[in-house]
Amino acid sequence: MLSEREKMLRGELYDPFDAELVRGRNRARDLCQDLNATREEQQEERRHILCRLFGQGGDTVWMQPPFFCDYGTNIELGERVFFNFNCVVLDVARVTVGDYTLFGPAVQIYTATHPLDAELRRRQEFAKSIEISSDVWIGGGAILCPGVRIGPRSVIGAGSVVTKDIPDAVFAAGNPCRVIRGLSECDRSSMSG
Repeated sequence: MLSEREKMLRGELYDPFDAELVRGRNRARDLCQDLNATREEQQEERRHILCRLFGQGGDTVWMQPPFFCDYGTNIELGERVFFNFNCVVLDVARVTVGDYTLFGPAVQIYTATHPLDAELRRRQEFAKSIEISSDVWIGGGAILCPGVRIGPRSVIGAGSVVTKDIPDAVFAAGNPCRVIRGLSECDRSSMSG
């Protein structure tokens, strides 16, 4: 029989009040509180906390507190990911982030979701993993909804609500977020000089 944590990570209905899950959330909240209390000159202490918090990538992440998450252990970061102020990651399911991805301030990443049936919603919830590829830039205040994938080199406009997958190398924005245009060599040259 699967544990509630195993069910949670598989995207099945699970009991969020399971003792193991409560301990995991408490651990992450304590670590986030410790992180958010650090001062700029405490970079070594921040690095130690981030390595304990994240499932992967705490050794190279560039974090500007405050930061909040549900478990931390379900967040897998590539090399040199950047989180600006006030980001929130509800990592009930896995959140994978590729190398050199940037998150603007107040970005929110939600894997957690709930049954539409009110009776069931009282006792159980479920989640859908989120995948963010390498070299992605998520603008400030954007919200990523459960189950989305963002392709490499794409840019998500500030304040967007991403409800569906976003392909590679596009600029997408809006509520709901939609592809505005592809990114090209012209975008690269317009920024270099």
